[in-house]
Amino acid sequence: MKKISKLEAVLWNIAFPGFSQLITGHYIKGILFVTLEFIMNVNARFNTAIMYSFLGEIEKAESVLNYQWLLFYPCVYMFSMWDGYRTAMPDNEKYSYLPFVFSAYCVTVGLMVSPKVTLYKVHPGPVFLPMMFLIPGLLIGFLLKWILQSRNPT
Repeated sequence: MKKISKLEAVLWNIAFPGFSQLITGHYIKGILFVTLEFIMNVNARFNTAIMYSFLGEIEKAESVLNYQWLLFYPCVYMFSMWDGYRTAMPDNEKYSYLPFVFSAYCVTVGLMVSPKVTLYKVHPGPVFLPMMFLIPGLLIGFLLKWILQSRNPT
């Protein structure tokens, strides 16, 4: 099994869920994550929505999406990142899952409310609003991790 850094594991899984698992020799998990990502992406028509969003055609992005499929995406995506991170982290590291879990929660909420949210007359839509919701998820997760580690130093 190849050893990679925590950052490398997360970055490979940001590029495509399952890649760090494949690199580290966890082939079954890697193939599972790649397959799940592909199935969700195709059924949600997510790549088309991403393309329309980056072209500024938010209404088209919303119209092509299948939200029922896309709602699975944040949890699988963040779990894949955490799994890659966990493989690379030291055994004594605690609470590493919190930023990933709260990011998955917040991105999912951002996706659910995206059709209704407009910020300063700009409608970010189903791609950009969930990206923005990632930030509070990370902040909450890192804050809770810090609080728990400071209360239970080991």
